[in-house]
Amino acid sequence: MQKTITIAVDAMGGDNAPGEIIKGAVLAVLDKKDIKVILVGKEDVIVKGLSEYDYDKERIEIVHAEDIITNNEAPVLAIRRKKNSSIVVALNLVKEHKADAFVSAGSTGAVLAGGQLIVGRINGVERPPLAPLLPNMIGVSLLVDCGANVDARPSHLVQFAKMGSIYMENVIGIKNPRVAIVNIGAEEEKGNMLVKETFPLLKNCNNINFIGSIEAREIPNGGADVIVCEAFVGNVILKLYEGLGTALIKKIKSGLMSTTKSKIGALLCKSALKETFKDFDATKYGGAPLLGLKGLVVKSHGNAKSNEIRNSILQCVTFTEQNIIEKIQNNLSNNE
Repeated sequence: MQKTITIAVDAMGGDNAPGEIIKGAVLAVLDKKDIKVILVGKEDVIVKGLSEYDYDKERIEIVHAEDIITNNEAPVLAIRRKKNSSIVVALNLVKEHKADAFVSAGSTGAVLAGGQLIVGRINGVERPPLAPLLPNMIGVSLLVDCGANVDARPSHLVQFAKMGSIYMENVIGIKNPRVAIVNIGAEEEKGNMLVKETFPLLKNCNNINFIGSIEAREIPNGGADVIVCEAFVGNVILKLYEGLGTALIKKIKSGLMSTTKSKIGALLCKSALKETFKDFDATKYGGAPLLGLKGLVVKSHGNAKSNEIRNSILQCVTFTEQNIIEKIQNNLSNNE
């Protein structure tokens, strides 16, 4: 009999909370039978939201948390002071092994700080990176790091590469994933001091498939499966990727509606365009896991809607079933 995987969800975090978060949780339990969701937040609000749906009442539990951590609060102080916030209560469920994973669309800083302070790092992990999946021309790439460590050292980036490789191989199913470091050129001698110092370390790493540098323009083409960088560069890549994608889709739709002929053409190719746009919809891959913690913590976009929340919850299932935490622990301990 398959084990039921329990995911704690921050019902109060994000621009569209609690409505879209509750809906996403319901969609997840309707989609997969071997999961249970714990919605953490204001009980009366969650009960009211759930009353709109038909679902198996045994598979969604409510844990009350009175406080909410906002984006305007200092993350570490908020985690320490707001012990009864939805983020802190949910993270403690993971720490106490009452939940296998945690999903939140709330304050990124609080999720990152709470993940490290409450759940804790795996022994040997220097800095946990935030690692979202980016859609590309041939599938997806993992961007490591996109927001957790803006002042990373070479040893951190090496660990990012190792953890990213484990994730891509076991969760996404890409055998021997190609690892590249973000650079301003393909030549080994190019780059800033961090890239120049990290490059030879990655090159001499026996347990990753390092292919060298990758320029930003090659990322959408699928030039690598694991894209390694420090968080400042990674966050710029992620935000530009998302913003440009949204702008292009709007521009294409506007162009298709500009004349009678283009409208007829749009009608003829509507289904093909829909499928193409769907391939580049990052929300279908769920949120970004914070790799290297003793429990799984997943950060969804702040403006996440129900579909992304559902996919973030389902993403936790594969991660847990594949024992990613144990595999990261074993990999790093074997290479100390």
